[in-house]
Amino acid sequence: MANGTQAATKAVGIVLVVAGIGLAYWGYQISGSVGSQLRQAFSGSHSDEVMIRYIAGAASFAVGLFLFFKK
Repeated sequence: MANGTQAATKAVGIVLVVAGIGLAYWGYQISGSVGSQLRQAFSGSHSDEVMIRYIAGAASFAVGLFLFFKK
């Protein structure tokens, strides 16, 4: 039973790593939009939409790596 649980944990880890990369890339794409660049030019920081995707992507990636390498 332990092998099945360990395999499922690794599979969830891989899914979270891929989802984290996808969220970070989605945030990067949003940051290149005209509206986001104008907001960044005037405020000096990224929009909330971009930051949410960056943070969620990084968290998902980190948890996914942890689950994948957990023994």
